This record gives sequence, C-alpha cells and structure tokens, in this order.
Amino acid sequence: MSEQLHYGDDYKFIPVTSILSGVGLNITEDLYHFTIQVVNVCFIGDPDKDNQWVLVDAGMPKSANAIIEEAEQRFGQNARPKAILLTHGHFDHVGAIVDLVKHWNVPVYAHEEEIPFLIGEQSYPNPDPTVDRGLVARMSPYFPKQPIQLDSFVHALPKNGTIPMLPEWKWIPTPGHSPGHISLFRERDRALIAGDAFVTVKQESLFKVFVQEKEISGPPKYFTTNWKLARESVTKLAYLRPRVALCGHGVPMSGEELENGLAQLVHHFDELAIPKDGRYVDGFEH
Repeated sequence: MSEQLHYGDDYKFIPVTSILSGVGLNITEDLYHFTIQVVNVCFIGDPDKDNQWVLVDAGMPKSANAIIEEAEQRFGQNARPKAILLTHGHFDHVGAIVDLVKHWNVPVYAHEEEIPFLIGEQSYPNPDPTVDRGLVARMSPYFPKQPIQLDSFVHALPKNGTIPMLPEWKWIPTPGHSPGHISLFRERDRALIAGDAFVTVKQESLFKVFVQEKEISGPPKYFTTNWKLARESVTKLAYLRPRVALCGHGVPMSGEELENGLAQLVHHFDELAIPKDGRYVDGFEH
C-alpha cells in the first residue's frame, strides 16, 4: 500500500500559523472543530457513545501526527474513523491524507469532479497572487498544487447527496473554489460544514489569519477559479439558514452573527469577495 499512495512532488511544510493552531472546540456533542496552523478539520461523532466517527478534511502538510493525537484524545487510544470526507482536494485540506490513510486504512470520499486531483491525473490551476495585496495571497505561487495519489482508497460520493456512515448529513455541491467542492449540512440542528465555499477570516491577509480576526469572507481568492459558481454556492448555503457554520479557515460562527454575515456576503458578493483583477476574473461579468 505504501508504494501506491503518495503526495505530489511539490508537497512541503508551509511555515504559516495562527494563534489558534492546536486548539479544539466542541460545537455540539458530536461535532468537534480542530485548527491546524491556518486550516480546520472536523470530527463528526459522539465520544460518549459508540466512538463511531468520521474525519472531515485532512489539514496541512506534515500534520498527520497532530490529527492522530487529537483523535485519540477525543475518541480513545488507537481510535480510527469509519471514513475521511474531503470538501475538496487543495493542499491545505489533504495535507496529511496519505499518512492518515496509511495509518488508519480507511476509505476516503470526495465529489467525483475532485477525483482526478486525488488519483494523480490532474493538477489544480496555478494560484493567482495578484488577487489581493495580502501576504498569504502573495505567497500562493509557492503552495503545492500537484495531484496526490490515493489510488483505490478514494471513492466518489453517492450522486443522491447521501454520505456513507453519516445518515443524518447530506452533501451539497458548492463548486467555484474548486470544481468538485462540497459542503455538508444536517437539517435537525442546521449545522453546516462549509469547507472553503465561504470562510470566517480574510484568508489573503497573513496578519488576519494569524490573529484569526473574525469576518465572513468569500472563498480564498488565490485558489478560486470560477466566481460565477462561487457566488451561486454562497447563495445556496445562505438559503439553508444554518444555525452554526464551521469553515475551512477561521473560527466557527453561529446565530444572528452568522445569518447577518451570510446575508451581507450574498447581497454584496461582487464587492466583498470577487477580486477587482486577476487571471480568473478576466471576462467575468459582475
């Protein structure tokens, strides 16, 4: 198995972090939010029940040990998920996936349009450092973009929106930031795992990322390649009226703050989210 699975040749540790790196938050009895440097992963499962749980996303490169340690602290020694779900395949959401699959020997699920980036067939488009003056945006050409190889361990999610091993949750197509980006939603408590469809920190700014300054923002600009679909995806998620949202970047948000912030983002998406210039903005009609 170890010979079949590998990262892209450009995968490397990225030396950026935040003051919340290593901090975990209980959102509900079965929803746990954990920050790794500047990105978040989620654990879905109640540790006081049967310890059957699922990991959503796989963090930054070189973060496998941190994820495994946090899982064992929450679910017990040698804890192993039933599966790993990926909102999408950008490097900061699959940074530890190969090591985790080798350690846990569990299936991975993603949207069918993300599969080429996860089985070595296709690289993501080059990130665009011109979208913002923030330092993270300027650093983006150095971020990994080559495909990883998960071979037969990765599976396409069912087309009907169901999620294996999570009967209460549905996956929602939210493309734009990447072709097969998805978000996860549970109706009974209107909990939303948004991935990078929108985030709660201005991800292009190194200072705001470091201090985790809370503000609802569009998807990270430097990796977003289809702004029409990105706008439609945010509108779709706002229509669900989530009570709590966990995003790929930034802190969890809930209640009136979330509702008002999402409404503001939807109504002013062009000015708040879309870059004025950039290689993926050319030809886009605001």
